[in-house]
Amino acid sequence: MSHSACLDRFGRRISYLRLSVTDHCNLDCAYCSPERREHIPHSHILRYEESLELIEAARQLGVDKVRLTGGEPFVRRDFLGFLSRIMERFPDIDLRLTTNGTLIADKMRQLKDVGLSKLNISLDTLDRQRYARLCGRDLFPEVWRSIVNGLREGIRIKINVVAMRGVNDDELPDFLDLARRYPLDVRFIEFMPLSGSCSWERSRVWSAREILAETGEYARLAPVARSDANSGPARMYELDSGHGRLGVISPLTDHFCASCNRFRITSDGKLRTCLFSDREYRLLPILRSDKLGREALLRVLCQAARRKPLGHEILQQKTAADCGGRNMSAIGG
Repeated sequence: MSHSACLDRFGRRISYLRLSVTDHCNLDCAYCSPERREHIPHSHILRYEESLELIEAARQLGVDKVRLTGGEPFVRRDFLGFLSRIMERFPDIDLRLTTNGTLIADKMRQLKDVGLSKLNISLDTLDRQRYARLCGRDLFPEVWRSIVNGLREGIRIKINVVAMRGVNDDELPDFLDLARRYPLDVRFIEFMPLSGSCSWERSRVWSAREILAETGEYARLAPVARSDANSGPARMYELDSGHGRLGVISPLTDHFCASCNRFRITSDGKLRTCLFSDREYRLLPILRSDKLGREALLRVLCQAARRKPLGHEILQQKTAADCGGRNMSAIGG
Protein backbone atom coordinates (compact mmCIF):
# COMPACT_ATOMS: atom_id res chain seq x y z
CA MET A 1 0.00 0.00 0.00
CA SER A 2 1.60 3.25 -1.11
CA HIS A 3 1.76 6.43 0.91
CA SER A 4 0.04 8.37 -1.86
CA ALA A 5 -3.06 6.17 -1.38
CA CYS A 6 -3.64 7.99 1.89
CA LEU A 7 -3.82 11.51 0.54
CA ASP A 8 -7.14 13.12 1.36
CA ARG A 9 -9.31 14.98 -1.15
CA PHE A 10 -7.51 18.22 -0.28
CA GLY A 11 -4.07 16.78 -1.02
CA ARG A 12 -3.01 16.49 2.62
CA ARG A 13 -0.87 13.55 3.76
CA ILE A 14 -0.83 12.30 7.34
CA SER A 15 2.66 12.42 8.87
CA TYR A 16 1.86 13.19 12.52
CA LEU A 17 0.07 10.93 15.02
CA ARG A 18 -1.27 12.04 18.41
CA LEU A 19 -1.86 8.98 20.57
CA SER A 20 -3.62 9.16 23.95
CA VAL A 21 -2.55 6.56 26.51
CA THR A 22 -5.20 7.31 29.16
CA ASP A 23 -8.26 9.45 29.84
CA HIS A 24 -7.35 9.70 33.53
CA CYS A 25 -5.83 12.87 34.93
CA ASN A 26 -4.78 14.04 38.38
CA LEU A 27 -6.06 17.56 37.70
CA ASP A 28 -9.56 18.87 37.09
CA CYS A 29 -9.21 21.81 34.69
CA ALA A 30 -12.60 23.36 33.93
CA TYR A 31 -12.17 23.80 30.16
CA CYS A 32 -10.94 20.22 29.74
CA SER A 33 -13.47 18.29 31.82
CA PRO A 34 -15.96 20.60 33.55
CA GLU A 35 -18.44 17.91 34.56
CA ARG A 36 -17.94 14.81 36.65
CA ARG A 37 -15.87 12.36 34.61
CA GLU A 38 -17.02 8.91 33.66
CA HIS A 39 -13.80 7.10 32.91
CA ILE A 40 -13.42 4.65 30.06
CA PRO A 41 -13.43 1.08 31.46
CA HIS A 42 -9.89 -0.29 31.76
CA SER A 43 -10.69 -3.23 29.48
CA HIS A 44 -11.48 -0.76 26.68
CA ILE A 45 -8.17 1.11 26.98
CA LEU A 46 -5.48 0.38 24.40
CA ARG A 47 -2.85 -1.99 25.74
CA TYR A 48 0.71 -0.86 25.22
CA GLU A 49 1.22 -3.69 22.70
CA GLU A 50 -1.79 -2.41 20.73
CA SER A 51 -0.44 1.14 20.80
CA LEU A 52 2.86 -0.13 19.41
CA GLU A 53 0.96 -1.90 16.62
CA LEU A 54 -0.83 1.36 15.80
CA ILE A 55 2.46 3.24 15.64
CA GLU A 56 3.87 0.51 13.38
CA ALA A 57 0.89 0.83 11.01
CA ALA A 58 1.11 4.62 11.03
CA ARG A 59 4.81 4.38 10.18
CA GLN A 60 3.94 2.30 7.13
CA LEU A 61 1.70 5.12 5.95
CA GLY A 62 4.42 7.75 6.29
CA VAL A 63 3.97 8.99 9.86
CA ASP A 64 7.32 10.08 11.29
CA LYS A 65 6.20 12.15 14.29
CA VAL A 66 4.28 10.74 17.27
CA ARG A 67 3.02 12.69 20.26
CA LEU A 68 1.80 10.86 23.37
CA THR A 69 -0.97 12.56 25.32
CA GLY A 70 -3.71 11.87 27.86
CA GLY A 71 -5.44 12.71 30.18
CA GLU A 72 -2.15 12.81 31.98
CA PRO A 73 0.20 10.15 30.55
CA PHE A 74 2.18 9.69 33.76
CA VAL A 75 -0.82 8.51 35.77
CA ARG A 76 -0.68 5.30 33.73
CA ARG A 77 1.38 2.47 35.20
CA ASP A 78 4.78 1.79 33.61
CA PHE A 79 4.49 4.69 31.18
CA LEU A 80 8.25 5.23 31.27
CA GLY A 81 8.69 1.61 30.26
CA PHE A 82 6.34 2.19 27.33
CA LEU A 83 8.42 5.17 26.20
CA SER A 84 11.50 2.99 26.29
CA ARG A 85 9.80 0.31 24.18
CA ILE A 86 8.82 2.90 21.55
CA MET A 87 12.35 4.21 21.24
CA GLU A 88 13.81 0.70 21.06
CA ARG A 89 11.37 -0.35 18.31
CA PHE A 90 11.37 2.95 16.38
CA PRO A 91 14.76 4.57 17.06
CA ASP A 92 14.39 7.14 14.28
CA ILE A 93 10.93 8.36 15.25
CA ASP A 94 10.33 11.98 16.31
CA LEU A 95 8.72 11.21 19.68
CA ARG A 96 7.05 14.01 21.65
CA LEU A 97 5.10 14.11 24.90
CA THR A 98 2.48 16.44 26.36
CA THR A 99 2.03 16.45 30.15
CA ASN A 100 0.74 18.70 32.92
CA GLY A 101 4.16 18.39 34.55
CA THR A 102 2.90 17.56 38.03
CA LEU A 103 4.35 14.04 38.29
CA ILE A 104 7.71 14.21 36.53
CA ALA A 105 9.98 16.59 38.43
CA ASP A 106 12.17 13.67 39.53
CA LYS A 107 11.93 11.75 36.24
CA MET A 108 13.78 14.12 33.92
CA ARG A 109 17.03 12.16 33.92
CA GLN A 110 15.08 8.97 33.11
CA LEU A 111 13.23 10.72 30.29
CA LYS A 112 16.49 11.93 28.83
CA ASP A 113 18.03 8.46 29.16
CA VAL A 114 15.05 6.97 27.30
CA GLY A 115 15.79 9.35 24.44
CA LEU A 116 13.10 12.00 24.88
CA SER A 117 14.52 15.40 23.96
CA LYS A 118 11.35 17.54 23.70
CA LEU A 119 8.54 18.01 26.21
CA ASN A 120 5.34 20.07 26.17
CA ILE A 121 4.02 21.14 29.56
CA SER A 122 0.50 22.56 29.90
CA LEU A 123 0.52 25.58 32.21
CA ASP A 124 -2.15 28.28 32.00
CA THR A 125 -0.98 30.53 34.82
CA LEU A 126 2.18 31.42 36.70
CA ASP A 127 0.24 32.38 39.83
CA ARG A 128 0.06 29.60 42.42
CA GLN A 129 -3.35 30.51 43.84
CA ARG A 130 -4.85 30.95 40.38
CA TYR A 131 -3.35 27.61 39.34
CA ALA A 132 -5.10 25.89 42.26
CA ARG A 133 -8.43 27.46 41.25
CA LEU A 134 -8.07 26.61 37.54
CA CYS A 135 -6.73 23.08 37.99
CA GLY A 136 -8.40 21.97 41.20
CA ARG A 137 -5.13 21.16 43.02
CA ASP A 138 -2.26 23.18 44.47
CA LEU A 139 0.52 21.62 42.40
CA PHE A 140 2.17 24.63 40.78
CA PRO A 141 5.46 24.09 42.71
CA GLU A 142 5.73 20.57 41.24
CA VAL A 143 5.21 21.89 37.69
CA TRP A 144 7.85 24.53 38.22
CA ARG A 145 10.31 21.91 39.50
CA SER A 146 9.65 19.87 36.38
CA ILE A 147 10.41 22.84 34.13
CA VAL A 148 13.64 23.69 35.94
CA ASN A 149 14.82 20.08 36.13
CA GLY A 150 13.96 19.47 32.48
CA LEU A 151 15.95 22.47 31.32
CA ARG A 152 18.84 21.39 33.54
CA GLU A 153 18.85 17.99 31.77
CA GLY A 154 18.91 19.67 28.36
CA ILE A 155 15.33 18.77 27.44
CA ARG A 156 13.64 21.30 25.18
CA ILE A 157 10.58 22.64 27.02
CA LYS A 158 7.47 24.16 25.44
CA ILE A 159 4.89 25.74 27.72
CA ASN A 160 1.32 25.47 26.37
CA VAL A 161 -1.01 28.21 27.64
CA VAL A 162 -4.74 28.18 26.88
CA ALA A 163 -5.36 31.90 26.30
CA MET A 164 -8.52 33.05 28.07
CA ARG A 165 -9.72 36.64 28.24
CA GLY A 166 -10.54 37.60 31.81
CA VAL A 167 -8.73 34.54 33.15
CA ASN A 168 -5.02 34.82 32.35
CA ASP A 169 -4.69 37.72 29.89
CA ASP A 170 -3.30 39.89 32.69
CA GLU A 171 -0.28 37.54 32.91
CA LEU A 172 1.15 38.32 29.47
CA PRO A 173 4.08 40.34 30.92
CA ASP A 174 4.88 37.46 33.30
CA PHE A 175 4.90 34.87 30.52
CA LEU A 176 7.08 37.13 28.38
CA ASP A 177 9.46 37.49 31.30
CA LEU A 178 9.54 33.70 31.61
CA ALA A 179 10.54 33.39 27.95
CA ARG A 180 13.24 36.00 28.40
CA ARG A 181 14.75 34.33 31.46
CA TYR A 182 14.75 30.72 30.26
CA PRO A 183 15.50 28.94 26.95
CA LEU A 184 11.96 27.69 26.40
CA ASP A 185 8.96 28.38 24.17
CA VAL A 186 5.81 29.96 25.59
CA ARG A 187 2.89 29.19 23.25
CA PHE A 188 -0.58 30.72 23.62
CA ILE A 189 -3.44 28.57 22.24
CA GLU A 190 -6.79 30.17 21.49
CA PHE A 191 -9.61 28.92 23.73
CA MET A 192 -11.67 26.52 21.56
CA PRO A 193 -15.34 25.43 21.70
CA LEU A 194 -14.82 21.69 22.00
CA SER A 195 -17.54 19.10 22.33
CA GLY A 196 -17.98 17.97 25.90
CA SER A 197 -17.11 21.39 27.31
CA CYS A 198 -19.79 23.89 28.34
CA SER A 199 -17.29 26.39 29.73
CA TRP A 200 -16.53 28.07 26.38
CA GLU A 201 -17.80 31.57 25.74
CA ARG A 202 -16.84 33.76 22.79
CA SER A 203 -16.23 36.67 25.18
CA ARG A 204 -13.42 34.62 26.77
CA VAL A 205 -11.53 34.19 23.50
CA TRP A 206 -8.20 36.02 23.65
CA SER A 207 -7.18 35.88 20.02
CA ALA A 208 -3.69 35.39 18.62
CA ARG A 209 -3.95 38.74 16.89
CA GLU A 210 -4.74 40.45 20.20
CA ILE A 211 -1.93 38.62 21.98
CA LEU A 212 0.62 39.72 19.40
CA ALA A 213 -0.66 43.30 19.46
CA GLU A 214 -0.51 43.44 23.25
CA THR A 215 2.96 41.88 23.22
CA GLY A 216 4.10 44.88 21.18
CA GLU A 217 3.73 46.98 24.33
CA TYR A 218 6.43 44.93 26.05
CA ALA A 219 8.73 43.51 23.38
CA ARG A 220 9.71 43.52 19.72
CA LEU A 221 9.09 40.27 17.90
CA ALA A 222 10.85 38.70 14.91
CA PRO A 223 9.01 35.87 13.05
CA VAL A 224 10.70 32.45 12.96
CA ALA A 225 10.45 30.50 9.70
CA ARG A 226 8.81 27.05 9.85
CA SER A 227 11.41 24.30 9.58
CA ASP A 228 9.26 21.54 8.01
CA ALA A 229 5.73 20.15 7.61
CA ASN A 230 5.86 18.65 11.11
CA SER A 231 6.69 21.94 12.79
CA GLY A 232 3.11 22.21 14.00
CA PRO A 233 0.61 25.06 13.75
CA ALA A 234 2.35 27.52 16.09
CA ARG A 235 3.62 30.79 14.67
CA MET A 236 6.85 31.39 16.54
CA TYR A 237 8.65 34.66 17.30
CA GLU A 238 12.05 35.55 18.68
CA LEU A 239 12.01 38.15 21.44
CA ASP A 240 14.24 41.21 21.18
CA SER A 241 16.10 40.07 24.28
CA GLY A 242 16.37 36.93 26.36
CA HIS A 243 16.71 33.19 25.80
CA GLY A 244 13.26 31.91 24.81
CA ARG A 245 10.55 32.43 22.21
CA LEU A 246 6.85 33.33 22.00
CA GLY A 247 4.30 31.43 19.93
CA VAL A 248 0.61 31.66 19.09
CA ILE A 249 -1.73 28.92 17.84
CA SER A 250 -4.92 30.24 16.24
CA PRO A 251 -7.45 27.49 15.38
CA LEU A 252 -10.33 29.96 15.76
CA THR A 253 -9.26 33.20 14.11
CA ASP A 254 -6.63 32.09 11.59
CA HIS A 255 -7.08 28.37 10.99
CA PHE A 256 -4.44 26.06 9.53
CA CYS A 257 -6.73 23.32 8.20
CA ALA A 258 -5.23 23.40 4.71
CA SER A 259 -1.93 22.06 6.07
CA CYS A 260 -3.29 19.75 8.80
CA ASN A 261 -1.29 16.52 8.71
CA ARG A 262 -2.45 14.75 11.88
CA PHE A 263 -4.46 11.85 13.17
CA ARG A 264 -5.67 11.54 16.76
CA ILE A 265 -6.22 8.18 18.40
CA THR A 266 -8.09 8.15 21.70
CA SER A 267 -7.08 5.97 24.61
CA ASP A 268 -9.91 3.55 23.77
CA GLY A 269 -8.64 3.09 20.23
CA LYS A 270 -10.87 5.42 18.25
CA LEU A 271 -9.41 7.42 15.39
CA ARG A 272 -10.41 11.06 14.97
CA THR A 273 -9.22 12.76 11.80
CA CYS A 274 -10.14 16.23 13.08
CA LEU A 275 -10.28 17.65 16.59
CA PHE A 276 -13.56 19.43 15.87
CA SER A 277 -15.36 16.50 14.24
CA ASP A 278 -17.11 13.92 16.42
CA ARG A 279 -16.75 11.24 13.76
CA GLU A 280 -14.65 8.34 15.03
CA TYR A 281 -13.31 5.14 13.49
CA ARG A 282 -13.13 2.13 15.83
CA LEU A 283 -9.69 0.54 15.66
CA LEU A 284 -9.78 -1.54 18.84
CA PRO A 285 -11.96 -4.34 17.35
CA ILE A 286 -9.45 -4.72 14.52
CA LEU A 287 -6.52 -4.85 16.91
CA ARG A 288 -8.22 -7.51 19.04
CA SER A 289 -9.56 -9.60 16.18
CA ASP A 290 -8.14 -13.08 15.52
CA LYS A 291 -9.05 -12.78 11.84
CA LEU A 292 -8.22 -9.17 10.96
CA GLY A 293 -4.60 -8.10 10.72
CA ARG A 294 -2.34 -5.23 9.71
CA GLU A 295 -3.85 -4.88 6.22
CA ALA A 296 -7.33 -4.30 7.66
CA LEU A 297 -5.91 -1.67 9.99
CA LEU A 298 -4.08 0.08 7.16
CA ARG A 299 -7.23 0.00 5.03
CA VAL A 300 -9.30 1.77 7.71
CA LEU A 301 -6.57 4.35 8.34
CA CYS A 302 -6.41 5.19 4.63
CA GLN A 303 -10.19 5.36 4.28
CA ALA A 304 -10.33 7.73 7.23
CA ALA A 305 -7.57 9.89 5.76
CA ARG A 306 -9.43 10.25 2.48
CA ARG A 307 -12.52 11.45 4.39
CA LYS A 308 -10.62 13.91 6.60
CA PRO A 309 -12.67 17.16 6.74
CA LEU A 310 -11.70 20.80 6.94
CA GLY A 311 -12.07 21.55 10.63
CA HIS A 312 -12.83 25.25 10.33
CA GLU A 313 -16.03 24.45 8.43
CA ILE A 314 -17.17 22.33 11.39
CA LEU A 315 -15.98 24.91 13.90
CA GLN A 316 -18.05 27.66 12.28
CA GLN A 317 -21.19 25.71 13.20
CA LYS A 318 -20.25 25.23 16.86
CA THR A 319 -21.66 27.39 19.63
CA ALA A 320 -21.38 27.52 23.40
CA ALA A 321 -24.42 25.24 23.49
CA ASP A 322 -22.57 22.39 21.77
CA CYS A 323 -21.80 20.39 24.89
CA GLY A 324 -22.38 16.92 23.50
CA GLY A 325 -19.69 14.42 22.62
CA ARG A 326 -16.51 13.64 24.51
CA ASN A 327 -14.51 16.03 26.64
CA MET A 328 -10.88 16.83 25.92
CA SER A 329 -9.50 14.45 28.52
CA ALA A 330 -11.18 11.59 26.65
CA ILE A 331 -10.19 12.77 23.16
CA GLY A 332 -6.54 13.35 24.00
CA GLY A 333 -4.74 16.70 24.30
